[in-house]
Amino acid sequence: MSADLQALLDGPVLDVAPRLLNAVLRKGAVAVRVTEVEAYDGPNDPGSHAFNGPTRRNEIMYGEPGHLYVYFTYGMHHCCNVVVGPEGTASAVLVRAGEIIDGLETARSRRPKSRDRDLARGPARLCKALDIDLSDNTADLRSGVLTLQLSGEPEPTFATGPRVGLRGAADRPWRFWIDGDPTVSTYRPAVVRTRKAQG
Repeated sequence: MSADLQALLDGPVLDVAPRLLNAVLRKGAVAVRVTEVEAYDGPNDPGSHAFNGPTRRNEIMYGEPGHLYVYFTYGMHHCCNVVVGPEGTASAVLVRAGEIIDGLETARSRRPKSRDRDLARGPARLCKALDIDLSDNTADLRSGVLTLQLSGEPEPTFATGPRVGLRGAADRPWRFWIDGDPTVSTYRPAVVRTRKAQG
C-alpha cells in the first residue's frame, strides 16, 4: 500500500469514501475498479454495525485503518468494507460495486449467469466475483493476497445519495458513485415490514 493511500485511509470516513472511487481492489487474479461506495461512521451513525459499541463481529472496525471488514448477511451474501479513520473510531467504507478490470474469465466462472456489467454490480456480487468471504475478514490490504491501490487518475465526477436498504439514518447522503457508470448498483430503499394483526 502506498504512503498516499495510507494517509488517505487515516482520514474521516466522509472524506475517504468518495476518494476510493476508481481505486482498485484485487484478490489474486481478479481486480475490480471501485465505482460505488457507502460511508459508515461508527458510533455517530445508526446505520453502522458499530453504532452500539464493539462486538465480536465488528471488532475489526475498531482497529487500524487499511484492513478489511467482511460480514455475512441474509444467510447467503458476503459484503466487504475498508476500515478507515483513526484507530478506535470504528469507521468503514462499504465497497458496493465495481468494474472487473483484470481476471474477467475467472470472475465470469464465479458468476456464470451474469453479464459482464453485472459481475460486481452490488456488494454481494462484488464479493462473489473476487471470491471474498469470512476467511478474508481482518485481511491487511497493505500486503498479502488482498490489496487496495489508488488509481492515480484525477478524482472522477461523482454523485451522492441515500445508502441502500437502511432503516437507521436512511436519509443521509453517504452513498457515493461515479456518475453515469453502468456498473453502479440500483438504489433500493429499505422495506418497511409490518406485522399482520392476529385474529
